[in-house]
Amino acid sequence: MLRQSLLYLSTAGWARSMATQWSVARRVARRFVAGETMDEAIAVAKQLQEQNILSTLDYLGESVGSEEDTREVVDAYQKLIERIAAEKLKATVSVKPTHVGLDISEDLCLNNLRHILTTGKVQGVGVTLDMEGSAHTELTIQLYRTLRDEFDFLNAGTVIQAYLYRSEEDMQALSTEGSHIRLCKGAYLEPPTVAFPLKADVDANYVRLAKVYLQASPASYLCLATHDENMIRQTEQFLAMSQIPSDRYEYQMLYGIRPERQRELAKKHTMRVYVPFGTAWYPYFVRRLAERPANVWFIVKNMFA
Repeated sequence: MLRQSLLYLSTAGWARSMATQWSVARRVARRFVAGETMDEAIAVAKQLQEQNILSTLDYLGESVGSEEDTREVVDAYQKLIERIAAEKLKATVSVKPTHVGLDISEDLCLNNLRHILTTGKVQGVGVTLDMEGSAHTELTIQLYRTLRDEFDFLNAGTVIQAYLYRSEEDMQALSTEGSHIRLCKGAYLEPPTVAFPLKADVDANYVRLAKVYLQASPASYLCLATHDENMIRQTEQFLAMSQIPSDRYEYQMLYGIRPERQRELAKKHTMRVYVPFGTAWYPYFVRRLAERPANVWFIVKNMFA
């Protein structure tokens, strides 16, 4: 019930308006958000790199309202990619398709992504198309395939969410195409008609999908995005037993969650941290609370700190 309530609040305009004007919420959000500026995100990426941890930087935002707004987003991502290259960071970027116009026009979104990916290709920086709610799943996968196959953007990747019923079929197909996939649980409010409602079923599907993907084409690459120790343990056992080469996978976690475990994993595997930044931090922050409602108590404690 708490998780569903938080996911509802993540999309509620009135809640966003209240939270973004509340100094306590802004302060607590910094646990999960690198900051509001590119400089702050770059600084975090540098700190992570000193610990042998890679990063993927996300300029926060989604569902923009106009074509003009998307131009600012594209420009910001191109500058971000150029900064990554100039600073010699081992980093990629992550982009939400609705942040570059998917809800306005598929063609607009595709053209904007082409601009970002072209800059990434020139600078040697990967670009992941983040996955959003299930209403955007099919279009996002289509965009990824178009960019990869028709425009030869081999620096493109996308995300599959383990809580969706459709994901097994998607992973089976993508695994034969030499795809670059981040596998996560999923963090949006979905009906039981399209997503597993029980955590145990989502967890079991996550491990199943990882195994299916890793046993397919040797040209495929999998980003194991999880903080769940049980899933980390199961996938590590499978990787060792199946002798999967280290250049075919990496582990990923979110900024601010289990930093000590991130450092431990970095000693044995490629480890990457998802580093979000920007002023549009509210939806991202609330979805992080929904993923682990125990974090709500972190807020309560900080209210009186």
